[in-house]
Amino acid sequence: MRQCACKAGRLIALIAWVVLLGFFFANVEIQIEGSAGWAANLPTWRIEHHWLLDIFWGGRPMTGYHAWVFPFVALFFHLPAVFFARWSWRMEARIVACIMTFWLVEDFLWFVLNPAYGVARFDPQHVAWHKHWIAFAPTDYWTMSAAACVLFSLSMREGSRRA
Repeated sequence: MRQCACKAGRLIALIAWVVLLGFFFANVEIQIEGSAGWAANLPTWRIEHHWLLDIFWGGRPMTGYHAWVFPFVALFFHLPAVFFARWSWRMEARIVACIMTFWLVEDFLWFVLNPAYGVARFDPQHVAWHKHWIAFAPTDYWTMSAAACVLFSLSMREGSRRA
């Protein structure tokens, strides 16, 4: 029982750290983008329409900014596995869950903390780059939250090395 509580405590601390990282990066992006979300006014290339964007990118444009920042964050979250030369499927599940959680938190906090938006303007009318919504949130938030929960759960399973 004590071991289970310890593992849950470590997971909660990890998620809190990821939320903190998301908070900081949301503030960085607010400074970079201002009120023009999804790199709308940045001096970067854009692919506005492509059928693959509809499938893999939620219909949002692909930009040079996002083409570099998404893999950068993924590599950053993999740093402990590389640094300690230790990898397992459980660890990868946890890393991917952390990446998903980071982007969900970062994206939502971009709106909450951005003086041009706030929670009151977090809706489909004001956030054109999130094209698909379910209830009060973009569809990505629901699907990525569910996937992250499944991956965190899998990362907690017994049977292989500690993740």
